[in-house]
Amino acid sequence: MNDRVTPPMHATPDGEAELSLVVRLPWEDVARLGQEAGRLASQMQRPVTLDEAVSHRLRSTRSAAHARPAGEQPPAVAAASVSSLPSRPPAEQARQAIDRINGTA
Repeated sequence: MNDRVTPPMHATPDGEAELSLVVRLPWEDVARLGQEAGRLASQMQRPVTLDEAVSHRLRSTRSAAHARPAGEQPPAVAAASVSSLPSRPPAEQARQAIDRINGTA
């Protein structure tokens, strides 16, 4: 058994904070993160992890989110368009997400 406890957040030498967390995501979101990692890797000319892709995405949306005037709400997503989609079994979602990541979809 591992008795070591990792703090959920700690400061890094460059003045930022590092968080450790577990997130449950639909396979489609994992596929999008893989695509983001691919784009970022081609820009940086080196391999990029999903962690780096998430950090990059959060940093790029953070500045845009703070740029909205006070009191302005983000546009609402039409719930009907999402709920009207037919549900697919998890195995099918995983297969399609992997195909998208591999570029075979």
